[in-house]
Amino acid sequence: MKRTHKLEDLKPADYVVVGAGSAGAIVARRLADAGATVTLVESGKRLRGPLVTVPGMCGAIHAVTSLQRRMTWPAYTVAQRHMNGRALPQSHGRALGGGSVVNGMAFVRGNRHNYDDWAAEGAEGWAFSDVLPSFRRLENFEDGPSELRGGSGPITVERATGLAPITESFMAALSATTGTAANEDYNGANQTGVAALQQSVGAGRRVGTDRGYLWDAPPGLQVVSGVTATRLIIEHGRAVGVELAAQRKGRHPIASARAEREIILSAGSLGSPRLLMLSGIGHATHLREHGIDVLADLPVGDNLHDHLFVPMSYLAPGGRRASPTSFAATVARECVRPRSTYMAHTLFEAVGFVDSGTRTRADVPDLEMFILPMSYPENQDEPGLHLAADPSPSLTLLPTMLYPQSRGTVRLASTDPFTAPLIDPNYLAEPQDLATLLAGMELVGETVGHPAVAAQLGRQVLPESGLTSTELADFVRRNASGVYHPVGTCRMGTDERAVVDPELRVRGVDGLRVADASIMPSIVGGNTNAAAMMIGERAAERIIGS
Repeated sequence: MKRTHKLEDLKPADYVVVGAGSAGAIVARRLADAGATVTLVESGKRLRGPLVTVPGMCGAIHAVTSLQRRMTWPAYTVAQRHMNGRALPQSHGRALGGGSVVNGMAFVRGNRHNYDDWAAEGAEGWAFSDVLPSFRRLENFEDGPSELRGGSGPITVERATGLAPITESFMAALSATTGTAANEDYNGANQTGVAALQQSVGAGRRVGTDRGYLWDAPPGLQVVSGVTATRLIIEHGRAVGVELAAQRKGRHPIASARAEREIILSAGSLGSPRLLMLSGIGHATHLREHGIDVLADLPVGDNLHDHLFVPMSYLAPGGRRASPTSFAATVARECVRPRSTYMAHTLFEAVGFVDSGTRTRADVPDLEMFILPMSYPENQDEPGLHLAADPSPSLTLLPTMLYPQSRGTVRLASTDPFTAPLIDPNYLAEPQDLATLLAGMELVGETVGHPAVAAQLGRQVLPESGLTSTELADFVRRNASGVYHPVGTCRMGTDERAVVDPELRVRGVDGLRVADASIMPSIVGGNTNAAAMMIGERAAERIIGS
């Protein structure tokens, strides 16, 4: 990989990829492997050290404001009118590897029916049978290759091991309560069940797209880091370049990256629509409000949606301590001897894909139950140090709504490319979403009473016990959190709601594609990072084959 530090030395490449995250790093690498010259533009830098290599440090990344500012774009939603006016965190990766170097590393493809639904809605070529080869190409699963899993890809996938005793007990209780069996591979033939979490981790170290795709990239790939794309350069209806600026040197463009063939936006569900709108591609009325000339009147920024979870915590002697002292000591041991502590995997140890009972589609579970063997703070809306109030050994369950009905928007706050956009997921606008989360809480309450785990739990900490249904609903509004899985803002399809077609080409603009989670017509049933990586692989295939 060639790194270009002097922007004035930039020469035109075949392709310019904006964003070196979960999808963009893959697009750039695969195009370069095919013999093309590629300029990859990233606002962050390459990150090194235990903060991004030791998996269990993922909690610290999002708990300490100074770390967040170093590694993420620290954005917030607008006040959520259905959640007591809260402004919820929406931070997203700002580094080579993007979200894949700051996330919780959960490796979840989603349900195979999600992709068949995309195809049925007009995204031809995106059914599960179409995307499966891309999933297999990117992964190196610990069980080796099979008809459904990859065994030699750049992203190592391993199950969490050394689970806390309370984690294993709750897994048994959840399986018995829901009537679902333990599932050795929820990314395989069947998603439903309870399992140790699969994670993008190898030999006790995080494996993001920076490590998997960029470290040994060919010389045709040049990476420009520490600069922000401020506007697309569009001439005679064709995207031909990207203006670049460095915030430390002021907010005016200082260089441009030119493309002989195409520009690919991979800046994520918040960044890609913002750059499109700054470039005159979006709702015409909205662009004119900001004095931007309209090049293409498209529904950019619509269809924003995200998963939501709500925390429930219990004291549990078989859990782990969340005190800063014990945490620091464990990190130190893990740095010296990899895979010697629980920090060798993400803090979320296990997961259940189960049915809330509020939907009629029995073949697609609508709840993802995260199992975290330590305490959890009440809502983390305010910036600052967010460590658990009670450091006692604990168990936290996070019932997560997988298929939100509510839809929101991303809009420009100003024409300043360094100003966060107006992010409005419109959480809980649809009553079904609140009903699903409440059903998840009810399931937790039933499960903790099962003999497999009941005797191992102490006082219920969050929420306090004995709340009425009305009080529980208010608790959800005060404490539910987005899962940093925003999708859908550059929707793929063939109708008027689409921003890109199934080839990921922006409608009405030549030489321009989008390849990241923003193209999802609807969210997948699980953590979105694996699907974003698949989109990177699939996009490269389609570009090379065009």
